[in-house]
Amino acid sequence: MIKVLSSKVALVIGGSRGIGAAAALRLAEDGAHIAISYAASAEKAQAIVRQLEAKGVRAVAFQADQADPSAVEKLVKSVVSHFGHLDILVNNAAIFVMGDVDNPHHPLTAIERQSAVNFNGIAAAIRAASKVMGKGGRIISVGSGVTYRGGFPGLADSLAAKSALVGFSKGAARDLAPKGITVNVVQSGYVNTDMNPETSAYAPAFKASTALGRYGRPEEIAAGIAFLARPDASYVTGSILDVDGGYGV
Repeated sequence: MIKVLSSKVALVIGGSRGIGAAAALRLAEDGAHIAISYAASAEKAQAIVRQLEAKGVRAVAFQADQADPSAVEKLVKSVVSHFGHLDILVNNAAIFVMGDVDNPHHPLTAIERQSAVNFNGIAAAIRAASKVMGKGGRIISVGSGVTYRGGFPGLADSLAAKSALVGFSKGAARDLAPKGITVNVVQSGYVNTDMNPETSAYAPAFKASTALGRYGRPEEIAAGIAFLARPDASYVTGSILDVDGGYGV
Protein backbone atom coordinates (compact mmCIF):
# COMPACT_ATOMS: atom_id res chain seq x y z
CA MET A 1 0.00 0.00 0.00
CA ILE A 2 1.38 3.40 -1.00
CA LYS A 3 1.62 5.78 1.96
CA VAL A 4 0.42 8.91 0.15
CA LEU A 5 0.72 11.03 3.30
CA SER A 6 4.17 9.84 4.30
CA SER A 7 6.14 12.58 6.15
CA LYS A 8 2.97 14.68 6.53
CA VAL A 9 1.79 15.82 9.97
CA ALA A 10 -1.91 15.92 10.81
CA LEU A 11 -3.65 17.46 13.80
CA VAL A 12 -7.06 15.98 14.58
CA ILE A 13 -8.86 18.19 17.06
CA GLY A 14 -11.21 16.02 19.07
CA GLY A 15 -9.39 12.86 18.06
CA SER A 16 -9.78 10.68 21.13
CA ARG A 17 -13.07 9.03 20.13
CA GLY A 18 -15.74 8.67 17.48
CA ILE A 19 -15.22 10.32 14.11
CA GLY A 20 -12.02 12.01 15.26
CA ALA A 21 -10.38 8.78 16.33
CA ALA A 22 -11.45 7.08 13.11
CA ALA A 23 -10.02 9.97 11.08
CA ALA A 24 -6.72 9.88 12.97
CA LEU A 25 -6.37 6.13 12.38
CA ARG A 26 -7.25 6.45 8.69
CA LEU A 27 -4.73 9.25 8.13
CA ALA A 28 -2.10 7.16 9.92
CA GLU A 29 -2.82 4.30 7.52
CA ASP A 30 -1.94 6.72 4.74
CA GLY A 31 1.38 7.42 6.47
CA ALA A 32 0.78 10.69 8.31
CA HIS A 33 2.21 11.38 11.74
CA ILE A 34 -0.66 12.30 14.03
CA ALA A 35 -1.38 14.71 16.85
CA ILE A 36 -4.77 14.48 18.51
CA SER A 37 -6.39 16.77 21.02
CA TYR A 38 -8.84 15.88 23.74
CA ALA A 39 -10.92 17.82 26.24
CA ALA A 40 -11.02 15.58 29.31
CA SER A 41 -10.23 11.90 28.82
CA ALA A 42 -6.45 11.48 28.81
CA GLU A 43 -6.86 7.72 29.12
CA LYS A 44 -8.91 7.44 25.92
CA ALA A 45 -6.50 9.75 24.11
CA GLN A 46 -3.47 7.70 25.10
CA ALA A 47 -5.22 4.51 23.97
CA ILE A 48 -5.66 6.06 20.51
CA VAL A 49 -2.02 7.17 20.52
CA ARG A 50 -0.95 3.57 21.10
CA GLN A 51 -3.13 2.40 18.21
CA LEU A 52 -1.61 5.05 15.98
CA GLU A 53 1.94 4.14 16.92
CA ALA A 54 1.14 0.50 16.14
CA LYS A 55 0.62 1.61 12.55
CA GLY A 56 4.24 2.75 12.39
CA VAL A 57 3.75 6.51 12.70
CA ARG A 58 4.64 9.02 15.38
CA ALA A 59 1.73 10.13 17.53
CA VAL A 60 1.04 12.43 20.45
CA ALA A 61 -1.97 13.72 22.38
CA PHE A 62 -2.49 17.21 23.76
CA GLN A 63 -5.18 18.42 26.13
CA ALA A 64 -6.98 21.54 24.87
CA ASP A 65 -10.33 23.21 25.37
CA GLN A 66 -11.76 23.85 21.91
CA ALA A 67 -13.93 26.64 23.31
CA ASP A 68 -10.86 28.69 24.27
CA PRO A 69 -9.25 30.37 21.22
CA SER A 70 -5.98 30.92 23.08
CA ALA A 71 -5.83 27.22 23.98
CA VAL A 72 -6.45 26.32 20.34
CA GLU A 73 -3.64 28.58 19.16
CA LYS A 74 -1.33 27.08 21.78
CA LEU A 75 -2.33 23.60 20.57
CA VAL A 76 -1.28 24.36 17.00
CA LYS A 77 2.02 25.79 18.20
CA SER A 78 2.63 22.69 20.34
CA VAL A 79 2.11 20.42 17.33
CA VAL A 80 4.60 22.41 15.25
CA SER A 81 7.08 22.42 18.12
CA HIS A 82 6.75 18.64 18.50
CA PHE A 83 6.84 17.61 14.83
CA GLY A 84 8.47 20.61 13.15
CA HIS A 85 5.56 21.40 10.84
CA LEU A 86 1.82 20.97 10.26
CA ASP A 87 0.28 19.89 6.96
CA ILE A 88 -3.26 18.72 7.73
CA LEU A 89 -5.82 20.10 10.18
CA VAL A 90 -9.00 18.16 10.94
CA ASN A 91 -11.53 20.07 13.02
CA ASN A 92 -13.75 17.46 14.61
CA ALA A 93 -14.36 18.55 18.21
CA ALA A 94 -18.04 19.35 18.74
CA ILE A 95 -20.83 19.26 21.27
CA PHE A 96 -24.55 18.88 20.64
CA VAL A 97 -27.26 20.73 22.55
CA MET A 98 -30.95 20.53 21.67
CA GLY A 99 -33.62 22.96 22.82
CA ASP A 100 -36.54 24.86 21.32
CA VAL A 101 -35.92 28.59 20.92
CA ASP A 102 -39.05 29.43 22.93
CA ASN A 103 -38.14 27.14 25.84
CA PRO A 104 -37.60 29.40 28.87
CA HIS A 105 -35.62 26.64 30.59
CA HIS A 106 -33.16 26.13 27.74
CA PRO A 107 -29.77 26.98 29.35
CA LEU A 108 -28.09 29.89 27.62
CA THR A 109 -24.70 28.82 28.93
CA ALA A 110 -25.02 25.53 27.06
CA ILE A 111 -25.97 27.37 23.87
CA GLU A 112 -23.01 29.71 24.20
CA ARG A 113 -20.57 26.86 24.78
CA GLN A 114 -21.96 25.01 21.76
CA SER A 115 -21.26 28.06 19.58
CA ALA A 116 -17.82 28.46 21.15
CA VAL A 117 -16.83 24.85 20.44
CA ASN A 118 -18.63 24.24 17.14
CA PHE A 119 -17.72 27.51 15.45
CA ASN A 120 -15.47 29.95 17.32
CA GLY A 121 -12.92 27.30 18.25
CA ILE A 122 -12.80 25.97 14.71
CA ALA A 123 -12.34 29.45 13.29
CA ALA A 124 -9.47 29.98 15.75
CA ALA A 125 -7.87 26.70 14.69
CA ILE A 126 -8.11 27.57 11.00
CA ARG A 127 -6.54 30.98 11.62
CA ALA A 128 -3.71 29.47 13.68
CA ALA A 129 -3.03 26.65 11.22
CA SER A 130 -3.02 28.99 8.23
CA LYS A 131 -0.05 30.84 9.75
CA VAL A 132 2.15 27.74 9.87
CA MET A 133 1.00 25.67 6.90
CA GLY A 134 2.75 25.80 3.56
CA LYS A 135 1.69 24.97 0.03
CA GLY A 136 -0.33 21.78 -0.09
CA GLY A 137 -1.84 22.33 3.33
CA ARG A 138 -5.23 20.78 4.00
CA ILE A 139 -7.91 22.09 6.36
CA ILE A 140 -10.95 19.86 6.81
CA SER A 141 -13.81 20.53 9.21
CA VAL A 142 -16.57 18.14 10.18
CA GLY A 143 -19.98 19.74 9.81
CA SER A 144 -23.50 18.40 9.93
CA GLY A 145 -26.34 17.71 7.55
CA VAL A 146 -28.62 19.88 9.69
CA THR A 147 -27.37 22.84 7.67
CA TYR A 148 -29.57 21.59 4.81
CA ARG A 149 -32.69 20.86 6.82
CA GLY A 150 -33.28 20.76 10.53
CA GLY A 151 -35.69 17.86 10.30
CA PHE A 152 -36.60 18.03 13.99
CA PRO A 153 -37.48 20.71 16.55
CA GLY A 154 -34.80 21.94 18.93
CA LEU A 155 -31.93 22.19 16.45
CA ALA A 156 -31.86 25.95 15.78
CA ASP A 157 -28.73 26.69 17.80
CA SER A 158 -26.84 23.68 16.47
CA LEU A 159 -27.89 24.52 12.92
CA ALA A 160 -26.70 28.11 13.32
CA ALA A 161 -23.21 27.11 14.46
CA LYS A 162 -22.78 24.49 11.74
CA SER A 163 -24.09 26.87 9.06
CA ALA A 164 -21.62 29.51 10.21
CA LEU A 165 -18.84 26.93 9.86
CA VAL A 166 -19.75 26.35 6.22
CA GLY A 167 -19.78 30.06 5.45
CA PHE A 168 -16.48 30.67 7.21
CA SER A 169 -14.84 27.74 5.43
CA LYS A 170 -15.90 29.01 2.02
CA GLY A 171 -14.47 32.43 2.83
CA ALA A 172 -11.28 30.91 4.23
CA ALA A 173 -10.89 28.82 1.06
CA ARG A 174 -10.72 32.04 -0.96
CA ASP A 175 -8.35 33.72 1.47
CA LEU A 176 -5.92 30.80 1.67
CA ALA A 177 -5.95 29.72 -1.97
CA PRO A 178 -2.94 31.94 -2.86
CA LYS A 179 -0.91 30.01 -0.26
CA GLY A 180 -1.91 26.67 -1.81
CA ILE A 181 -3.99 25.65 1.22
CA THR A 182 -7.37 24.03 0.64
CA VAL A 183 -10.31 24.37 3.02
CA ASN A 184 -13.26 21.99 2.89
CA VAL A 185 -16.12 20.67 5.01
CA VAL A 186 -17.37 17.11 5.41
CA GLN A 187 -21.06 17.16 6.30
CA SER A 188 -21.81 14.08 8.35
CA GLY A 189 -25.18 12.53 8.96
CA TYR A 190 -26.22 10.54 12.01
CA VAL A 191 -23.17 8.57 13.06
CA ASN A 192 -22.95 5.90 15.75
CA THR A 193 -20.71 7.58 18.35
CA ASP A 194 -20.70 8.13 22.11
CA MET A 195 -22.37 11.48 21.56
CA ASN A 196 -25.19 10.06 19.41
CA PRO A 197 -25.40 6.27 19.82
CA GLU A 198 -27.74 4.30 17.60
CA THR A 199 -29.26 2.88 20.78
CA SER A 200 -30.67 6.28 21.84
CA ALA A 201 -34.38 7.01 22.06
CA TYR A 202 -34.07 9.26 19.01
CA ALA A 203 -32.37 6.61 16.86
CA PRO A 204 -35.45 5.20 15.08
CA ALA A 205 -36.52 8.68 13.93
CA PHE A 206 -32.95 9.61 12.95
CA LYS A 207 -32.54 6.43 10.88
CA ALA A 208 -35.87 6.95 9.15
CA SER A 209 -34.83 10.46 8.11
CA THR A 210 -31.97 9.16 5.95
CA ALA A 211 -32.28 7.68 2.48
CA LEU A 212 -30.20 4.66 3.50
CA GLY A 213 -32.23 4.14 6.66
CA ARG A 214 -29.30 3.64 9.01
CA TYR A 215 -26.66 5.32 11.10
CA GLY A 216 -23.25 5.87 9.58
CA ARG A 217 -20.01 4.44 10.94
CA PRO A 218 -17.17 6.74 12.04
CA GLU A 219 -14.94 5.04 9.47
CA GLU A 220 -17.28 6.14 6.67
CA ILE A 221 -16.88 9.79 7.64
CA ALA A 222 -13.14 9.26 8.02
CA ALA A 223 -12.97 8.03 4.43
CA GLY A 224 -14.28 11.38 3.21
CA ILE A 225 -11.80 13.24 5.41
CA ALA A 226 -8.96 11.08 4.13
CA PHE A 227 -9.84 11.83 0.51
CA LEU A 228 -9.74 15.60 1.11
CA ALA A 229 -6.37 15.24 2.87
CA ARG A 230 -4.76 13.32 -0.01
CA PRO A 231 -2.79 14.84 -2.91
CA ASP A 232 -5.61 13.68 -5.22
CA ALA A 233 -7.84 16.42 -3.77
CA SER A 234 -5.51 19.27 -4.73
CA TYR A 235 -8.18 20.94 -6.90
CA VAL A 236 -10.93 20.71 -4.30
CA THR A 237 -11.44 23.73 -2.07
CA GLY A 238 -14.42 25.57 -0.63
CA SER A 239 -16.45 22.41 -1.12
CA ILE A 240 -19.02 20.60 0.99
CA LEU A 241 -18.71 16.80 0.89
CA ASP A 242 -21.90 15.13 2.11
CA VAL A 243 -21.36 11.83 3.91
CA ASP A 244 -24.81 11.68 5.44
CA GLY A 245 -26.57 8.59 4.18
CA GLY A 246 -28.88 10.74 2.09
CA TYR A 247 -30.19 12.87 4.97
CA GLY A 248 -30.18 15.97 2.79
CA VAL A 249 -32.19 14.51 -0.10
